[in-house]
Amino acid sequence: MPFFDNARLILIFLVVFGHMIQPFATDSQLINSIYAFIYIFHMPMFIMLAGFFAKGIGKPKYILNLAKKLLLPYLMFQGLYTLLYFLLGREEWYKGILHPQWAMWFLISLFCWHILLVLFKRMPAVASILLAVFIGIAVGYVDLSAYGLSLSRTLVFFPFFLAGYFMTKEHVQLIKTKGLSIAGIIFMIALFAFIYLFINVDVTLDTDWLSGAVAYQRLEAEMSGGLMRLIIYILAALLIISMIALIPSGDFGWLTKIGEKTLYVYLLHGFIIQPFREFEILWYNHWYETFWFVLLSALIVILLSSRPVVALTRPLVELKWKK
Repeated sequence: MPFFDNARLILIFLVVFGHMIQPFATDSQLINSIYAFIYIFHMPMFIMLAGFFAKGIGKPKYILNLAKKLLLPYLMFQGLYTLLYFLLGREEWYKGILHPQWAMWFLISLFCWHILLVLFKRMPAVASILLAVFIGIAVGYVDLSAYGLSLSRTLVFFPFFLAGYFMTKEHVQLIKTKGLSIAGIIFMIALFAFIYLFINVDVTLDTDWLSGAVAYQRLEAEMSGGLMRLIIYILAALLIISMIALIPSGDFGWLTKIGEKTLYVYLLHGFIIQPFREFEILWYNHWYETFWFVLLSALIVILLSSRPVVALTRPLVELKWKK
Protein backbone atom coordinates (compact mmCIF):
# COMPACT_ATOMS: atom_id res chain seq x y z
CA MET A 1 0.00 0.00 0.00
CA PRO A 2 1.89 3.13 -1.21
CA PHE A 3 0.11 5.27 1.39
CA PHE A 4 2.45 4.06 4.14
CA ASP A 5 5.60 4.82 2.16
CA ASN A 6 4.20 8.24 1.23
CA ALA A 7 3.47 8.88 4.90
CA ARG A 8 6.96 7.85 5.98
CA LEU A 9 8.48 10.05 3.27
CA ILE A 10 6.59 13.10 4.55
CA LEU A 11 7.38 12.32 8.18
CA ILE A 12 11.12 11.77 7.65
CA PHE A 13 11.23 15.09 5.79
CA LEU A 14 9.58 16.72 8.81
CA VAL A 15 12.14 15.06 11.11
CA VAL A 16 15.03 16.52 9.11
CA PHE A 17 13.30 19.88 8.67
CA GLY A 18 12.49 20.07 12.38
CA HIS A 19 16.11 19.42 13.33
CA MET A 20 17.21 21.94 10.72
CA ILE A 21 15.15 24.82 12.13
CA GLN A 22 15.46 23.93 15.83
CA PRO A 23 18.34 26.36 16.61
CA PHE A 24 16.24 29.28 15.34
CA ALA A 25 13.01 28.43 17.17
CA THR A 26 13.70 30.89 19.99
CA ASP A 27 14.56 33.75 17.62
CA SER A 28 11.56 33.77 15.29
CA GLN A 29 7.84 33.58 16.00
CA LEU A 30 7.26 31.89 12.63
CA ILE A 31 9.99 29.27 13.08
CA ASN A 32 8.88 28.63 16.66
CA SER A 33 5.29 28.09 15.50
CA ILE A 34 6.30 25.76 12.65
CA TYR A 35 8.60 23.84 14.97
CA ALA A 36 5.98 23.41 17.70
CA PHE A 37 3.31 22.41 15.17
CA ILE A 38 5.55 19.75 13.62
CA TYR A 39 6.66 18.32 16.95
CA ILE A 40 3.12 17.81 18.20
CA PHE A 41 2.51 15.00 15.69
CA HIS A 42 5.47 14.01 13.48
CA MET A 43 7.17 11.54 15.85
CA PRO A 44 3.87 10.21 17.28
CA MET A 45 2.71 9.42 13.74
CA PHE A 46 6.09 7.94 12.80
CA ILE A 47 5.82 5.72 15.89
CA MET A 48 2.24 4.78 15.06
CA LEU A 49 3.34 3.56 11.63
CA ALA A 50 6.08 1.50 13.28
CA GLY A 51 3.40 -0.10 15.44
CA PHE A 52 1.31 -0.90 12.38
CA PHE A 53 4.17 -3.02 11.02
CA ALA A 54 4.74 -4.80 14.35
CA LYS A 55 1.98 -7.33 13.78
CA GLY A 56 4.48 -10.13 13.27
CA ILE A 57 5.33 -10.19 16.98
CA GLY A 58 4.88 -13.64 18.46
CA LYS A 59 6.55 -15.43 15.57
CA PRO A 60 9.62 -17.61 16.33
CA LYS A 61 12.81 -15.60 16.91
CA TYR A 62 10.94 -12.33 16.33
CA ILE A 63 12.44 -10.61 19.38
CA LEU A 64 15.90 -12.01 18.63
CA ASN A 65 15.78 -10.73 15.05
CA LEU A 66 14.46 -7.42 16.34
CA ALA A 67 17.41 -7.12 18.72
CA LYS A 68 19.80 -7.66 15.82
CA LYS A 69 17.91 -5.11 13.72
CA LEU A 70 17.69 -2.39 16.38
CA LEU A 71 20.13 -2.89 19.25
CA LEU A 72 23.27 -3.63 17.23
CA PRO A 73 22.80 -0.57 14.97
CA TYR A 74 22.08 1.42 18.13
CA LEU A 75 25.44 0.44 19.61
CA MET A 76 27.28 1.29 16.40
CA PHE A 77 25.59 4.64 15.83
CA GLN A 78 25.81 5.52 19.52
CA GLY A 79 29.57 5.10 19.12
CA LEU A 80 29.67 7.04 15.85
CA TYR A 81 27.73 9.99 17.25
CA THR A 82 29.91 9.96 20.36
CA LEU A 83 32.96 10.18 18.07
CA LEU A 84 31.31 12.97 16.06
CA TYR A 85 30.62 15.02 19.19
CA PHE A 86 34.20 14.48 20.35
CA LEU A 87 35.55 15.68 17.01
CA LEU A 88 33.23 18.70 17.16
CA GLY A 89 34.65 19.58 20.55
CA ARG A 90 31.45 19.18 22.55
CA GLU A 91 32.00 19.34 26.32
CA GLU A 92 29.50 16.56 27.05
CA TRP A 93 30.51 14.34 24.17
CA TYR A 94 30.37 11.07 26.14
CA LYS A 95 27.10 9.77 27.58
CA GLY A 96 27.69 6.04 27.80
CA ILE A 97 25.66 3.19 26.35
CA LEU A 98 22.56 3.71 28.48
CA HIS A 99 21.99 7.37 27.52
CA PRO A 100 21.19 7.65 23.79
CA GLN A 101 22.92 10.35 21.79
CA TRP A 102 20.52 12.79 20.17
CA ALA A 103 18.00 10.92 17.97
CA MET A 104 19.27 7.42 18.84
CA TRP A 105 16.59 7.13 21.52
CA PHE A 106 14.18 5.93 18.85
CA LEU A 107 16.00 2.60 18.34
CA ILE A 108 16.01 1.78 22.05
CA SER A 109 12.38 2.82 22.48
CA LEU A 110 11.30 0.90 19.38
CA PHE A 111 12.76 -2.28 20.83
CA CYS A 112 11.09 -1.64 24.20
CA TRP A 113 7.73 -0.96 22.54
CA HIS A 114 7.82 -4.41 20.98
CA ILE A 115 8.55 -5.94 24.37
CA LEU A 116 5.67 -4.03 25.98
CA LEU A 117 3.44 -5.13 23.13
CA VAL A 118 3.75 -8.76 24.24
CA LEU A 119 1.70 -7.83 27.33
CA PHE A 120 -0.56 -5.04 26.03
CA LYS A 121 -1.75 -6.85 22.90
CA ARG A 122 -3.51 -9.40 25.10
CA MET A 123 -6.01 -6.78 26.28
CA PRO A 124 -8.91 -5.31 24.28
CA ALA A 125 -7.69 -2.50 22.04
CA VAL A 126 -9.53 0.38 23.74
CA ALA A 127 -8.62 -0.72 27.27
CA SER A 128 -5.02 -1.33 26.24
CA ILE A 129 -4.61 2.11 24.66
CA LEU A 130 -6.34 3.88 27.58
CA LEU A 131 -4.02 2.14 30.05
CA ALA A 132 -1.00 3.17 27.98
CA VAL A 133 -2.25 6.78 27.91
CA PHE A 134 -2.71 6.73 31.70
CA ILE A 135 0.85 5.44 32.17
CA GLY A 136 2.16 8.02 29.68
CA ILE A 137 0.53 10.82 31.67
CA ALA A 138 1.48 9.43 35.10
CA VAL A 139 5.15 8.92 34.22
CA GLY A 140 5.58 12.69 33.91
CA TYR A 141 5.31 12.96 37.69
CA VAL A 142 8.53 10.94 38.05
CA ASP A 143 11.95 12.06 36.84
CA LEU A 144 13.36 9.06 34.93
CA SER A 145 16.21 10.91 33.23
CA ALA A 146 18.87 9.38 35.49
CA TYR A 147 17.88 5.83 34.53
CA GLY A 148 18.77 6.16 30.85
CA LEU A 149 17.49 3.97 28.02
CA SER A 150 14.98 6.67 27.07
CA LEU A 151 12.49 5.31 29.62
CA SER A 152 10.33 8.43 29.78
CA ARG A 153 10.01 8.76 26.00
CA THR A 154 9.31 5.03 25.72
CA LEU A 155 6.33 5.22 28.06
CA VAL A 156 5.04 8.59 26.82
CA PHE A 157 4.99 7.59 23.14
CA PHE A 158 3.90 3.97 23.65
CA PRO A 159 0.16 4.76 23.18
CA PHE A 160 0.86 5.76 19.56
CA PHE A 161 2.80 2.55 18.89
CA LEU A 162 -0.03 0.57 20.43
CA ALA A 163 -2.64 2.41 18.37
CA GLY A 164 -0.64 1.61 15.24
CA TYR A 165 -0.54 -2.07 16.18
CA PHE A 166 -4.33 -2.22 16.54
CA MET A 167 -4.90 -0.14 13.40
CA THR A 168 -5.83 -1.94 10.17
CA LYS A 169 -5.89 -0.94 6.52
CA GLU A 170 -9.67 -0.75 6.84
CA HIS A 171 -9.29 1.92 9.54
CA VAL A 172 -7.07 3.91 7.19
CA GLN A 173 -9.66 3.69 4.42
CA LEU A 174 -12.39 4.86 6.79
CA ILE A 175 -10.37 7.98 7.60
CA LYS A 176 -9.48 8.76 3.99
CA THR A 177 -12.68 10.56 3.07
CA LYS A 178 -13.28 13.93 1.46
CA GLY A 179 -15.09 15.20 4.53
CA LEU A 180 -12.24 14.35 6.89
CA SER A 181 -9.72 15.78 4.42
CA ILE A 182 -11.50 19.14 4.44
CA ALA A 183 -11.95 19.03 8.22
CA GLY A 184 -8.27 18.12 8.59
CA ILE A 185 -7.13 21.12 6.53
CA ILE A 186 -9.33 23.47 8.55
CA PHE A 187 -8.14 22.02 11.87
CA MET A 188 -4.46 22.19 10.91
CA ILE A 189 -4.75 25.82 9.75
CA ALA A 190 -6.66 26.77 12.89
CA LEU A 191 -4.17 25.07 15.21
CA PHE A 192 -1.16 26.63 13.49
CA ALA A 193 -2.82 30.06 13.63
CA PHE A 194 -3.51 29.59 17.35
CA ILE A 195 0.12 28.62 18.02
CA TYR A 196 1.41 31.54 15.96
CA LEU A 197 -0.88 34.12 17.52
CA PHE A 198 -0.98 33.02 21.14
CA ILE A 199 2.19 31.03 21.88
CA ASN A 200 5.07 33.43 22.45
CA VAL A 201 8.64 32.44 21.58
CA ASP A 202 9.45 32.67 25.28
CA VAL A 203 7.03 29.83 25.97
CA THR A 204 8.85 26.52 25.64
CA LEU A 205 6.34 24.58 23.55
CA ASP A 206 9.04 22.52 21.87
CA THR A 207 11.17 19.59 22.89
CA ASP A 208 10.63 20.23 26.61
CA TRP A 209 6.89 19.51 26.41
CA LEU A 210 6.72 17.57 23.18
CA SER A 211 9.73 15.26 23.44
CA GLY A 212 8.24 13.27 26.32
CA ALA A 213 11.64 13.22 28.03
CA VAL A 214 11.19 15.87 30.72
CA ALA A 215 9.36 15.46 34.03
CA TYR A 216 6.61 17.92 34.93
CA GLN A 217 8.56 19.19 37.92
CA ARG A 218 11.40 20.36 35.69
CA LEU A 219 8.82 22.07 33.47
CA GLU A 220 7.46 23.93 36.53
CA ALA A 221 4.08 22.27 36.02
CA GLU A 222 4.01 19.65 38.72
CA MET A 223 0.24 19.95 39.19
CA SER A 224 -0.95 20.82 35.69
CA GLY A 225 1.55 18.70 33.75
CA GLY A 226 -0.78 15.73 33.41
CA LEU A 227 -3.52 17.87 31.89
CA MET A 228 -1.03 19.46 29.50
CA ARG A 229 0.16 16.04 28.34
CA LEU A 230 -3.42 14.88 27.83
CA ILE A 231 -4.07 17.95 25.65
CA ILE A 232 -0.93 17.18 23.63
CA TYR A 233 -2.11 13.57 23.21
CA ILE A 234 -5.47 14.79 21.88
CA LEU A 235 -3.91 17.34 19.53
CA ALA A 236 -1.45 14.73 18.24
CA ALA A 237 -4.28 12.24 17.61
CA LEU A 238 -6.33 14.84 15.71
CA LEU A 239 -3.33 15.90 13.62
CA ILE A 240 -2.51 12.27 12.82
CA ILE A 241 -6.10 11.66 11.67
CA SER A 242 -5.87 14.81 9.54
CA MET A 243 -2.59 13.65 8.00
CA ILE A 244 -3.94 10.18 7.25
CA ALA A 245 -6.91 11.77 5.47
CA LEU A 246 -4.67 14.09 3.45
CA ILE A 247 -1.66 11.92 2.52
CA PRO A 248 -2.19 10.47 -0.98
CA SER A 249 -2.43 6.74 -1.54
CA GLY A 250 -1.00 6.77 -5.07
CA ASP A 251 2.42 5.52 -6.11
CA PHE A 252 4.74 8.41 -6.98
CA GLY A 253 7.63 6.27 -8.20
CA TRP A 254 11.05 7.08 -6.74
CA LEU A 255 9.54 9.54 -4.28
CA THR A 256 7.32 6.86 -2.76
CA LYS A 257 10.28 4.45 -2.63
CA ILE A 258 12.16 6.89 -0.38
CA GLY A 259 9.63 5.87 2.26
CA GLU A 260 11.31 2.45 2.34
CA LYS A 261 14.66 4.03 3.30
CA THR A 262 13.58 6.29 6.16
CA LEU A 263 15.78 4.49 8.71
CA TYR A 264 18.85 5.45 6.69
CA VAL A 265 17.81 9.10 6.65
CA TYR A 266 16.95 9.05 10.34
CA LEU A 267 20.26 7.55 11.45
CA LEU A 268 22.51 9.49 9.08
CA HIS A 269 21.11 13.01 8.90
CA GLY A 270 22.70 13.99 12.19
CA PHE A 271 26.13 13.76 10.59
CA ILE A 272 25.04 16.69 8.40
CA ILE A 273 22.85 18.63 10.84
CA GLN A 274 25.22 18.59 13.82
CA PRO A 275 28.22 20.12 11.95
CA PHE A 276 25.80 22.69 10.48
CA ARG A 277 24.86 23.67 14.03
CA GLU A 278 28.36 23.54 15.47
CA PHE A 279 29.91 25.77 12.82
CA GLU A 280 26.79 27.95 12.45
CA ILE A 281 26.66 27.34 8.71
CA LEU A 282 22.95 28.15 8.55
CA TRP A 283 21.28 31.44 9.42
CA TYR A 284 17.79 32.90 9.59
CA ASN A 285 16.98 36.60 9.28
CA HIS A 286 13.83 36.84 7.14
CA TRP A 287 10.63 34.77 6.90
CA TYR A 288 11.22 33.81 3.27
CA GLU A 289 14.47 32.04 4.21
CA THR A 290 12.25 29.28 5.60
CA PHE A 291 11.96 28.00 2.02
CA TRP A 292 15.73 27.44 1.91
CA PHE A 293 15.39 25.18 4.94
CA VAL A 294 12.62 23.29 3.15
CA LEU A 295 14.78 22.85 0.05
CA LEU A 296 17.89 21.84 1.98
CA SER A 297 15.92 19.33 4.08
CA ALA A 298 14.46 17.78 0.93
CA LEU A 299 17.92 17.49 -0.61
CA ILE A 300 19.27 15.79 2.52
CA VAL A 301 16.40 13.26 2.46
CA ILE A 302 17.01 12.52 -1.23
CA LEU A 303 20.78 12.23 -0.75
CA LEU A 304 20.68 9.92 2.28
CA SER A 305 18.10 7.63 0.66
CA SER A 306 20.01 7.41 -2.64
CA ARG A 307 21.43 4.12 -3.88
CA PRO A 308 25.12 5.03 -3.37
CA VAL A 309 24.58 6.13 0.24
CA VAL A 310 22.36 3.14 1.05
CA ALA A 311 24.87 0.74 -0.50
CA LEU A 312 27.75 2.34 1.41
CA THR A 313 26.05 2.42 4.81
CA ARG A 314 23.99 -0.78 4.64
CA PRO A 315 26.56 -2.71 6.77
CA LEU A 316 25.97 -0.23 9.59
CA VAL A 317 22.20 0.17 9.26
CA GLU A 318 21.11 -3.34 8.26
CA LEU A 319 24.26 -5.30 9.19
CA LYS A 320 24.57 -6.74 5.70
CA TRP A 321 26.42 -5.91 2.50
CA LYS A 322 23.73 -6.73 -0.03
CA LYS A 323 20.00 -6.27 0.02
